[in-house]
Amino acid sequence: MADEWSSCGLDLLMAMDPGKGVRAGLEHALREAVRSGQLPPGTRLPSTRVLAADLDVARGSVSQAYDQLVAEGYLMARPGSGTTVAPRPERPAAPSSDPWAGAPAPSLDLRPGLPDLSSFPRATWLGAVRRVLRSAPHTDLGYGDWRGHILLRRALAEYLGRARGVVTTPEQIMVFAGYSQALAMLCGALRRLGGTTVAFEDPSHPGYLASARDAGLAVGTVPVDGDGLDVSRVDPAAETVVVTPAHQYPLGVTLSSRRRIDLVGWACDTGGTIVEDDYDGEFRYDRQPVGALQGLAPGQTVYAGTASKTLAPGLRIAWLAGPPNLVGPVSDTRACEDPHVSVLEQLVLADLIGSGEYDRHIRRSRGHYRRRRDKLAAALGTVPGIRLRGVAAGMHVVAELPPGRHTEEEVVGHVESRGVAVEGLSGYRHAGAGPPGLIVGYGTPLEHAFTPALTTFTAALADIYGRT
Repeated sequence: MADEWSSCGLDLLMAMDPGKGVRAGLEHALREAVRSGQLPPGTRLPSTRVLAADLDVARGSVSQAYDQLVAEGYLMARPGSGTTVAPRPERPAAPSSDPWAGAPAPSLDLRPGLPDLSSFPRATWLGAVRRVLRSAPHTDLGYGDWRGHILLRRALAEYLGRARGVVTTPEQIMVFAGYSQALAMLCGALRRLGGTTVAFEDPSHPGYLASARDAGLAVGTVPVDGDGLDVSRVDPAAETVVVTPAHQYPLGVTLSSRRRIDLVGWACDTGGTIVEDDYDGEFRYDRQPVGALQGLAPGQTVYAGTASKTLAPGLRIAWLAGPPNLVGPVSDTRACEDPHVSVLEQLVLADLIGSGEYDRHIRRSRGHYRRRRDKLAAALGTVPGIRLRGVAAGMHVVAELPPGRHTEEEVVGHVESRGVAVEGLSGYRHAGAGPPGLIVGYGTPLEHAFTPALTTFTAALADIYGRT
């Protein structure tokens, strides 16, 4: 039966087989620890005296084991430096049966879904962290309120009312670890209330439809055209419609005023629920931001927002502002899950909103992304046949491809072969094929990589379509 030991200083758990004898057992245990990576190269081992005392064995046995492993090349011994694990040569990678394994991964990223992470306001965030740590009571470091810290919910209620026209109170706001969690919890609550069917825009992110199905809801889709979601084509069986009215994802169109009225009318007439995903509603460039749809029908609309695009998705902070009748059911659904979001991040975001730094960061970001949008539009304007949609807002555009010459898959493959990652529009369609297009995110590249990514991307398209 193996004996376990923990060497002084290293806190290393190893197994020695007493049947091998002290020296042989120690050699075997150390050799296997090096081979397996449990003792990585460069690890400093205890002195023979310390290890012998730790194992309650003769020091000579430890010295002999060390000497043997030094001779075999597993360990290194240098006067005055002690004994360390020797460098190990890299093993060649095993051949892969994956035909794409040898293809280089794209090094430049123009996919949608991320902000410019290099523009995260580190100094501002750090200052807020210091203020929070100085002022927050010890009790704030407990589990706290599952709905979110009251200071953040108060700050969000004020900010959303002022900046997005949302009609809500702190008691109606719930904080989540990202929009995906918020949507999953909301769908679970709707199912608990007897809901059966939810409708999503077509095209839209397929992962969100999967969340609704996982909650036990049937999923339908509603076509999107130049005026946004076509309300007249909502399935009569749908009790809930999920919509991105400020900047439809991924087509980028804005829900027209007529359609906004029609959608609110649908909710009031049928008793249905609107879920408004306002993920990048702050970023509109050519005119004032469009106010939240929720302001037209607070009793029928669940407003969803997130810090993932305004700050960074790694913060994992999103929120729902729901009608009072939904707060309780969402609470019951969250009781079966981990409902908590990091309290410190919540308090820091509340501090940024309350101090006005959040607004200032958004204004700076709006100018930053507008300049990137303009540069992207100018570059793609040199490629004949490419038409851009959704340029007025957000952090991505749709580049419609000339029909008939090349498939969307061929274009994506060629662009990626030049080292640029993009997404095809077809992956977001649910009810059949449509015109080919690329979803091009101009927020994702870090600042130093944006120009190289854009230059390489434009050159790749010019290989196929030429230049004007």
